[in-house]
Amino acid sequence: MSEQDILPNKYSELRGIYKSYIDTCNALYQLKTENEEELNSIYKMIKTELIDSKKYHPRNIIYDILKLIEYNNRYKKSYLYLCKLISDDFNIKFIWNLNVSIHENDTIYRAIMENDKERFIALTEGYSYPLLRSSLYPYNSIGYSLLELCCYHGAVDCFKFLRTKYKSEIYNRCLELSFLGGNPEIMNECLKYRKPDKWCMTYAIISHNIDFVAFLRNEYKIEIDLYDCGLFNNLEAFLVYFDQTNDIDNCFIYSTMFNIPALCEYFLSQGANINYKNQEEITALHLAAIKNRKEVVEFLLSHGANINEINEDGQTALHYAASNNSKETAELLISHGANINEMDEDRKTALHFAISSGSKVTAELLISHGADINKKDRDGKTAFHMAADQNSKAIAEFLLSLGANINEKDKRGLTALHYAASRNYKEMAEFLISHGANIKTIDEDGRTAFIHAAMQNSIETVEFLFSHGAHINRKDHYGSTALHYAALGYADETVKFLLLHGAHIDEKIVEEKLLFILQHFKIEKKQSKF
Repeated sequence: MSEQDILPNKYSELRGIYKSYIDTCNALYQLKTENEEELNSIYKMIKTELIDSKKYHPRNIIYDILKLIEYNNRYKKSYLYLCKLISDDFNIKFIWNLNVSIHENDTIYRAIMENDKERFIALTEGYSYPLLRSSLYPYNSIGYSLLELCCYHGAVDCFKFLRTKYKSEIYNRCLELSFLGGNPEIMNECLKYRKPDKWCMTYAIISHNIDFVAFLRNEYKIEIDLYDCGLFNNLEAFLVYFDQTNDIDNCFIYSTMFNIPALCEYFLSQGANINYKNQEEITALHLAAIKNRKEVVEFLLSHGANINEINEDGQTALHYAASNNSKETAELLISHGANINEMDEDRKTALHFAISSGSKVTAELLISHGADINKKDRDGKTAFHMAADQNSKAIAEFLLSLGANINEKDKRGLTALHYAASRNYKEMAEFLISHGANIKTIDEDGRTAFIHAAMQNSIETVEFLFSHGAHINRKDHYGSTALHYAALGYADETVKFLLLHGAHIDEKIVEEKLLFILQHFKIEKKQSKF
């Protein structure tokens, strides 16, 4: 009997061993109830199988649940209820403040969510809806059409109406989202016009529908993404991949994301290399650090994992832990000799990663163990620059208490105040100036923070900097002022403010922009008479 002939039995064996884990994750990702009794039952499964078993830290489960809302937002209140139960039991604070008004009564989005065809028809009569951009849905810079939202929610009646009356065209995203919505009729209709892609597989994995995963793999030869399996806790899809490929080394690497040391040990027993690297030169230790899998990290280190192994970008496991606020894992890695000031290809240290991701607790840990706060990356940015760029006031304050230079320049001559101004972080700008930031400092192009704020139409910060003495007509090395750049970007609010406060109009401004400015100037002059 060949090795491939044995694999299905191995799959069944592993599926049986981890049945409780798989069932718990399926209950969470396939949640379709608002009944408190049923939710309490699901929480009991989560607590027993994931928390009490030490597979997950309660904080990480809350994070995963909050992230899950965008893929199953009809049941956002149910997910928040589960988070509240975890929060109360383990004294963990969490914040979730997304705008849910789009799903309130009498909105077309509520009608789609509930597949209320009659209400949907009434709301579409005589009105054209723009693409929806909302953090309640998976990130999409363009926005979602009504047909795409029908696919997401599995609203088959509304879907059919749009197709029949408005001839709404099916695009790739419709098919992709249908694997989240899970309605067979919608999916089959989309498949008539579009071919599945890797995003279909990603959403099938997120939905924890093993039939969808198998369908895409068997019918369309789309590979199961092991990283997605680990990221969205889909062990069953992971085992299907193992069943079909017998890819011991890659399965070993990604098995660490489930925080089940016994599963990692299984693949090692099958001959996996503890320091094996995938195509991106990522090791098992890197992935364990991403998801704060402390127990697995301990297991890997005890079996000879190289703690300072780097990926193709020169990043170690400590970089990964820092960028994902995996404090416990970072602490463990440091205690086992991880190089705390190791730099990647961009000369970024773990501290840079921690601050860039807003991981204050991990940043404090790194600094307490000797991380250099003055290290500069390839662009000359220090940890303090990054704190300002991320609007992390608490981290900035902490770094200042340790002696960080508030007026330090990067390679382009930018200070922390320049970064705060360009991103319209008014409170950060206030903090910096109150602690000694020089408002007159210029970058390599001769631009002050005030000019940067105007360039980005950061109106609140423009007003604040002006009130603290910023020179409104200062020119950069190219002879341009804040008004020039505001006009160039058609920044209405900033242009109005600058004109009202003495900005000069000169020949530097091209004719088209001059007309734009003069129109505003006339408006403001008229308004000033009353």
